[in-house]
Amino acid sequence: DRYTAAHGRLATHRRQPGRFVNESRQGMDSKRRNRATLVGVVAVVLWSAIVGLIRGVSESFGPTGGAAMMYTVASVFLLLSVGFPDLKTFPKRYLYPGTLLFVVYELCLSLSIGYANTARQAIEVGMVNYLWPTFTMLAAIVFNRQRASFWVVPGFLLSMLGICWVLGGDQGFDVARMAGNVLDNPLSYALAFAGAVIWAAYCTLTARYADGKNGVTFFFMLVAIALWAKYWLGEPAPMRVSMSGVIYLLLAAGAMGFGYAAWNVGILGGNVTLLAGASYVIPVFSAVLSAALLRTALPYTFWQGAVMVCGGSLLCWLATRNRGRAVRRSGAGD
Repeated sequence: DRYTAAHGRLATHRRQPGRFVNESRQGMDSKRRNRATLVGVVAVVLWSAIVGLIRGVSESFGPTGGAAMMYTVASVFLLLSVGFPDLKTFPKRYLYPGTLLFVVYELCLSLSIGYANTARQAIEVGMVNYLWPTFTMLAAIVFNRQRASFWVVPGFLLSMLGICWVLGGDQGFDVARMAGNVLDNPLSYALAFAGAVIWAAYCTLTARYADGKNGVTFFFMLVAIALWAKYWLGEPAPMRVSMSGVIYLLLAAGAMGFGYAAWNVGILGGNVTLLAGASYVIPVFSAVLSAALLRTALPYTFWQGAVMVCGGSLLCWLATRNRGRAVRRSGAGD
């Protein structure tokens, strides 16, 4: 019965106290790890909503003014949640180029979506930006000497084919339609593509030189300053303040700021493998949330392209993981 079972556990505990302490600690560590992983998954969800939220902000406050307000509010959120980093402890070879890459990337991301002519084009631009996981894997192979199998090649090609499929419109892979789509707004698509390359460079630099430092609060402040400078030095567009615009602003700033904070918690204390896998399906999550937020119907061919982008990124990721395991097994056999 329960009394006998409890008495037996107590007797065992008296004979082997260390065993129960270790089991208790392992249970606590497992719960802490699961909570951190859950927080990291929340970051993936928040980032998936970014495209639709940024577009909602830009429609009320303008591409530049809305982005400036968003990063300003996000900086406040980060100050309250993460705090301001001690820049003196940052490796100089990470701080200066990392700051430049981060700021330029965020400018490319926010303005590419804000400058889009339509809501559907904003979603397509966001999909182009999500080439960064594939580019990050390639940069890690080239610059950080990350080992990879041959599958990284079809992974890269599948991602690029997916983007072509998205840009081809209702016809899928259509070169003429794709070219016309890009030429309709070359600035937005160019900014999104440049952003994907720049973010891949930032991730590669961070992995190599950051030494675990997190300067996201400082970086966001610089992005806000740069956007406000662009806004006031140009011809300030009028801002239409509305309740829906304010809601979009708060949600976008929260998703940007708390997304980075949550991701940091997940990476430091959670299941990194699970989080990495989840991050590679952001394009599909983003398209779903953006279509809902912006009330935009997307054709079947768009979803085909989005799945290709995700599949290509996952192939690149698996190519590096499988190669790393093969090398470790080979080393163990030697």
